Amino acid sequence: MIKLDIISDPICPWCYIGKAYLDNALSERPNHDFQIEWHPFQLNPEMPADGMERRAYLEGKFGGTKGALAAYAPIVERAEAAGLGIDFAAIKRTPNTLDAHRLIYWAGVEGCQTAVVSALFKAYFVEGRDIGDVETLADIADGSGMDAAVVLRLLASDANLEETRAKDASAREMGVNSVPTFIVDGKHAVPGAQPAELWLRVMDEIAEKQAQS
Repeated sequence: MIKLDIISDPICPWCYIGKAYLDNALSERPNHDFQIEWHPFQLNPEMPADGMERRAYLEGKFGGTKGALAAYAPIVERAEAAGLGIDFAAIKRTPNTLDAHRLIYWAGVEGCQTAVVSALFKAYFVEGRDIGDVETLADIADGSGMDAAVVLRLLASDANLEETRAKDASAREMGVNSVPTFIVDGKHAVPGAQPAELWLRVMDEIAEKQAQS
């Protein structure tokens, strides 16, 4: 197996798009050798623990709705091309994603990490849910086969808080300053939402090298 580490944030639209491109490629190569693991990176590490109202966030980051529309226009276009529906109007709060990243880690322990990541993206970008809310996170966990009661207890504790912050800091120290960032086989960093064609070439090259060896 070839390790594919993905550094991302579940409120990052380019991460959502990048995952869709990768998923399309993986569906064309169902016998791929990738072993996927998701890693934390907070777009807004200084976000208040309970998040903030979306309009206030846009005002601070883009100078208001007009600036946000200009920034998000290419995102909407690429999302539609990837077959994704993003409903920015439905998003009322921009959350702190620390707890979401903790959930992603626990999902990895239980073998359902990608399912939880997919559910987080859908909850935020399609359904406009607050993925900083513990009840929302527990519901997502439950829908992915995890024990919601256990997840609620973990979220109420300090479990994996410092480890998650440390992993985020480690990614930044490695030079990661934007997401998604994909790391193939622990050696090759591939930044950005890459098209399915690139992933198909990567998988074919890996298969060819393995056949030769």
